Amino acid sequence: MNTFRSVAARFLSPTLLALSLLLGGCATSNVALYEVRDFAEQSAKLGGYTELSKRYRDTYAREQPYLSAVADRVAKENDAKRRAAHEDFIAAQKALVLYMQTLAMLASDTRYDLTPQLDDLGNGVKGLAGTGMEQKHVTAWTGLTRLLTRAIASGYQHRSVETMVRDGDAHVRVLIDGMLTLTRLYSKTHENEKKTVLGLFDVEIPFSGKPQDRMLVTMAKVHYQDKAQEYRLLDRRYEVAMQGLTKVALGHQKMRERINDLSSTEVRHILADYARDLRLIREGLATN
Repeated sequence: MNTFRSVAARFLSPTLLALSLLLGGCATSNVALYEVRDFAEQSAKLGGYTELSKRYRDTYAREQPYLSAVADRVAKENDAKRRAAHEDFIAAQKALVLYMQTLAMLASDTRYDLTPQLDDLGNGVKGLAGTGMEQKHVTAWTGLTRLLTRAIASGYQHRSVETMVRDGDAHVRVLIDGMLTLTRLYSKTHENEKKTVLGLFDVEIPFSGKPQDRMLVTMAKVHYQDKAQEYRLLDRRYEVAMQGLTKVALGHQKMRERINDLSSTEVRHILADYARDLRLIREGLATN
């Protein structure tokens, strides 16, 4: 990866880059496609997935105090599996974010160095049994990473918005499908945790009616209410995170469908709507 960093460090200046594109016969009409850039930037900034991935990883630490000895043994095994898979799950999100950052750069009139993010992609992802991460998602990650490596290491001089979208579309669609599958897994694990934790209180509190247990029962009821509120807020976060990923997929699909017409008023309005929706989703995730 150091090779990519050293090559990318020798980016052409904006003036020389424009000249090289002109001499090379590459289209420069993509520069400053505002709606494409805004959609890509909002897609790259979309939160939720990383946070929910970390929460999935740390499930055992939260539920352990509420587990029986038998359940604890099984939970420890699941904990090890989650922690082993976590970096792979995050790698999928990193690749999508870097792709959208690259697309935003190509649609603007600015240049900046993305090689640190490229270095941070990691070694790759694996198909993980029981998680929904299939070989097609692994292949999509590999394909998108190779595309980004070529684009960033070459200084982008042979890339345009149209080329990037055309080459990346299939990988983006499959990768987002994998991220949606994993988010559903996170949500299911969240539901199981909620049942475990709240279920303990539902069973134990009714049987704690002795006068000497009054203070303990009161504290348990307060704790129950706090946990129930925490889980209600999280229920919504899983829904909103999936909505955001779906918006990203639909917006990119629209760009691919109208690849030769990105400057049209209709497409610009469509992309502006998707960017607005993504901005609202991100703000919603920040306030919940």
